[in-house]
Amino acid sequence: MACWEWNDHRIGWTRMGETNAPCAVLLIHGFGANTEHWRFNQPVLAEAAPTYAIDLLGFGSSDQPKARLKDEQEMASSVHYGFDLWGQQVADFCREVIKRPVILIGNSIGGVVALRAAKFLEESPHASPCRSVVLIDCAQRLMDDKQLKTQPAWMAWIRPLLKAMVRQRWLSTALFRNAARPGVIRRVLKQAYPSEHNIDDALIELLYQPTQREGAPEAFRGFINLFDDHLAPELMQTLTVPVDLIWGEKDPWEPIAEARHWAETLACIRSLSVIPEAGHCPHDEAPDPVNSLLLKHLALGASAGT
Repeated sequence: MACWEWNDHRIGWTRMGETNAPCAVLLIHGFGANTEHWRFNQPVLAEAAPTYAIDLLGFGSSDQPKARLKDEQEMASSVHYGFDLWGQQVADFCREVIKRPVILIGNSIGGVVALRAAKFLEESPHASPCRSVVLIDCAQRLMDDKQLKTQPAWMAWIRPLLKAMVRQRWLSTALFRNAARPGVIRRVLKQAYPSEHNIDDALIELLYQPTQREGAPEAFRGFINLFDDHLAPELMQTLTVPVDLIWGEKDPWEPIAEARHWAETLACIRSLSVIPEAGHCPHDEAPDPVNSLLLKHLALGASAGT
């Protein structure tokens, strides 16, 4: 695990593969995960191109600074967790570390981060223009205020109370600590991985260990208070690079119907590939078909710059 200094924070990252290829890959994990969640993908992709994976600020081995909500007073070293922060982190990493054209691949909230980073790189690419984005079961963020019309009517009544409660650090920390237990992690994974394939001790451990660090509850507090942030369709409406979707057929959290709607209505989307029987993390649950698709997308991205 390498370390990169960014905005006075230590960021963990890894690289596999030769560095002389014209195009690189950057893997961006989802909520609560880290670089190791790409355990079955990074080695395979590295045979075709230099393949990087990064720990978003607040996760994995990266620093876990205190969360500051939008209307809270700024404190030393505190950050406002959100897609502008993480998107800027990824874009800066591409410019300062990768320094070549890049394909961004993100799972869950990592997909929204990838889209935000692609916009930043579109505006100021330096040596690292974004060739394409691959979204793997991208987070639809149904709890965002802008999604209220898609929610049951009773949700409008309880939202003020919900927002007031999750602001409380004692409550968000208690919720996090209750969830950050191996038994709970395994139960959640059985929802996320419907086939239960690859739910092994190594997966439990790689997700559990970062939660035991002192600052681990802070990114959780920041994220569950993101009621007004970027949504994937809005970011894709003005994106000029192609986007490929990979989706688990049985994702219990991000409906595949919405992915199909995106594919039908957003001009930047080039393809939608469905992984049978897989859930929210098909790259780990069903890595072989996902890797085959990623290698095809990588070849397209590499040829785009020639």
